[in-house]
Amino acid sequence: MNIRTLIVDDEPLARERVRTLLQAEPDVEIVGECGDGHEALSVLQEHAPDLLFLDVQMPGLGGFEVLRELGAERMPVVIFVTAYDQHALKAFEVHALDYLLKPFKPARFKETVQRAREALANRAGSQASINLRTLLAQVKPEREHLSRIPVRNNEKVVFVKASLIEYIESAGNYVVLHAGKENHVVRETLTALEEKLDPKQFVRLSRSVLVNVEQIKEIQPLFKGEHAVLLHNGKQLTMTRGLREVQELLRFS
Repeated sequence: MNIRTLIVDDEPLARERVRTLLQAEPDVEIVGECGDGHEALSVLQEHAPDLLFLDVQMPGLGGFEVLRELGAERMPVVIFVTAYDQHALKAFEVHALDYLLKPFKPARFKETVQRAREALANRAGSQASINLRTLLAQVKPEREHLSRIPVRNNEKVVFVKASLIEYIESAGNYVVLHAGKENHVVRETLTALEEKLDPKQFVRLSRSVLVNVEQIKEIQPLFKGEHAVLLHNGKQLTMTRGLREVQELLRFS
């Protein structure tokens, strides 16, 4: 019997990676792919797959929220796919059947699929479901925020610490991360990335710019009631958002 599998990740390249590796597993049948939590919840309820590859951090409805909404009765065997820092993986090690830390290697992926296969074959899926419910009870329901942003660079993926980013600039369906002397291009919209970042760390100055509040030196008046933000590195960013609104956001950041 084939293992009916659903892939859920808001990053198209991440979904492609999992799909490509699953194609080497003859007993795995991919029943769908989802790019957000709301779509995933709908597909899970309709198709009830055996195995779920689930991204933890997604805008709108994250991985944990998807599972809470789904409920224990419909819970498949879950493999978490995550960019969490190492210290945050302890809960996964204790309660999850398995997890994949981005970027993962084919050998690690194959090992994960085998663990899932054994759990399903030995009827250990019920215990995995119990462990998963324990994990969900322990994890705070508040959305987790990215502390590192994965950036694809040719054949490798580098991780840029959010704390080192001075500001983020929109470029259509891409964003540019400005971090010191380095600029990193990420295929993602500014709005989608903003939802993954800590709102106490990054504030929207305009439709096209997010700024790291720790990098702000001062707010300067321009003309006709407009203002600009001066960063510690000397960069000046135009601010179209209201001064009072930005000041209020900075007070609680």
